[in-house]
Amino acid sequence: MTDINYRHLEPELLDGLPADDPSAIASRRDLVLINTLMFQARIMASLLRANVRTPPRRILEIGAGDGKFMLKVARLMAKRWPSVEIVMVDRIDLIGQDVRNAFAKIGWRARPVIADMFDVANEALHGPFDLVCANLILHHFDDTRLLELFTRIMTMAPMLVAAEPLRARVPLVATRVLPLIGACAVTLNDAAQSVRAGFRGTELSRIWQQCGGTPVVEGRKGLFTQAFVGASMPGTR
Repeated sequence: MTDINYRHLEPELLDGLPADDPSAIASRRDLVLINTLMFQARIMASLLRANVRTPPRRILEIGAGDGKFMLKVARLMAKRWPSVEIVMVDRIDLIGQDVRNAFAKIGWRARPVIADMFDVANEALHGPFDLVCANLILHHFDDTRLLELFTRIMTMAPMLVAAEPLRARVPLVATRVLPLIGACAVTLNDAAQSVRAGFRGTELSRIWQQCGGTPVVEGRKGLFTQAFVGASMPGTR
């Protein structure tokens, strides 16, 4: 049995598949449902409402995927946050025109950037930003890479808001019932691996502090999510 006291990182199958592989397509479809079952969009929106005092004009999302997660968040936030530009970074071009149009319909402008967040030049992102959002992406990186990523984020925005897998027994057991929702083999493997690589306690806060930042919030949200909010400097919200 996995010792949940420590993070265990292994490559996830989806990351090694071509974007048009049938298993990759099926797994991304599963992820949309899993995000819904985890209430990830609502958790992210609640973190934004509670911790971002000034409505942002520009948001950077890392690991944007197909854009549907952040579209749900935008729909929850659009009334209080109008006319936002969101730059959505991912290594794979998955954001369709339908998603862009849906953002436009609520008054937001989505700009996908196909790049690795570790390599893309700041100029290509047209920073700085008011806020960085991350959903189910930070657990892919070990502490050294997170230190590198957090250091970079702090040069681009005053705040990071993240919703990651909670590393605990309940989420790990829950991955065993995913066949009941028709999850494919790739998803079954990756879901369990995501929990093993997830976070608990103040693990993200400690890394954020190593970069000179100020943790604002870290802790369990719901049954499956570890929430984190970090400010680049004291008093930034």
